[in-house]
Amino acid sequence: MRATTRLLSEVTSSLTASEVDLNAIAGSDGMLFVRNGIGFATQGVAARVASHEAKSFLTNIQIDDSVNAPGSGPVLIGAIPFDSKEPHDFVLPRILVCKAEDGRCWVTTIQDTDSDNPASLNFSLDSVSAPSATASTYTVTPGVDVEKYLAAVTAARDAVRSGLITKAVIARDVFVSSSQPIDIQSVLLRLRNTFGSSYQFSVDGFVGASPELLVSILSGEVSSHPLAGTAPRTGDPTTDAQLAASLLSSSKNQIEHRIVIDAVHDTLLPWCSYLDWEPEASIVAVANVQHLGTHMSGRLSEPFLHVFDAVYALSPTPALGGHPRDKALNLISDVEGMSRGRYGGAVGWLDSRGNGVWAVSIRCAEYSNNNMTARLFAGGGIVADSDPLSELAETQAKLQAMLAAIIRP
Repeated sequence: MRATTRLLSEVTSSLTASEVDLNAIAGSDGMLFVRNGIGFATQGVAARVASHEAKSFLTNIQIDDSVNAPGSGPVLIGAIPFDSKEPHDFVLPRILVCKAEDGRCWVTTIQDTDSDNPASLNFSLDSVSAPSATASTYTVTPGVDVEKYLAAVTAARDAVRSGLITKAVIARDVFVSSSQPIDIQSVLLRLRNTFGSSYQFSVDGFVGASPELLVSILSGEVSSHPLAGTAPRTGDPTTDAQLAASLLSSSKNQIEHRIVIDAVHDTLLPWCSYLDWEPEASIVAVANVQHLGTHMSGRLSEPFLHVFDAVYALSPTPALGGHPRDKALNLISDVEGMSRGRYGGAVGWLDSRGNGVWAVSIRCAEYSNNNMTARLFAGGGIVADSDPLSELAETQAKLQAMLAAIIRP
């Protein structure tokens, strides 16, 4: 198997890098991982690789790479479940198109044998049609019963008050059923229009727009942007500013946030020659909610930590699990009443050099095989001062991101 990477200008003269639309290239059948127009779109599957074989698999591919940048050469894309011990795999795309922050765009193709000619592969970067309009009806039903969710929040809060744990995240799910198959490409375009600064992704029927960077490793530079603590946005600037000020001054939300950033910092620091972080949390606003966020960045010590190992060391963070991790995860398993699947894990990519970018799998939906049903998730961190009804309202606000992208009149 051989990976060939060439700049877009070497592959086609029909369009420039600025004209490449990654959402259109991915369409409804490809995969997508993009933020602010930067990232990857794929077509076709060259191989599926079990998670435990991912690093060695990449090192055994022959590489012809004239770009030589993070994300060039063979790249695996995938989603890691909330319980990373569950079986899962990554995809080696047959064709991958990357737009980089420096303005370059390149195409990587995978050939099964040395005799294959990359130029003969049948694909087009500019002929994907726009999604067509449909007239669908929708029903929304709870997965976890609301009363069970409220009881789970109460149990987690009581566990914090008793000193058993310092935080646990309790989530719930809802199901959206459609009278016609849900067009994933249309959903992705709406997410791009509304949540362009989030990480929009589509991986094997798992679709979403996550505002939270779990970890990025690019040529030895490491970054993370943990989020914890949430308030709604109303669309009124004055009201939203007041809500943001209340969020920043909330001891409950500050405690929840501090637990997360300490855990991420302490996990990454042993691999770093230095690691800096913002002294105070700041507001990260997306279309419908606002969070407390703290950006971290640093330089890895040599030999560099592989992003694959960083992701599994970090996930799930206390922002989706809790602290201490094992006790919090045991409590979640006992009281939450559902299997989270890929919700709460991580989604992203890795290359053969150990580079990659991974987002926390939130604001997302799992689609049925026929795309007639989508399962949506939302949760919140529970600490000693948590109120069950306030936590329910927070999940309702978070669920609006995917609900609005799926349901249309």
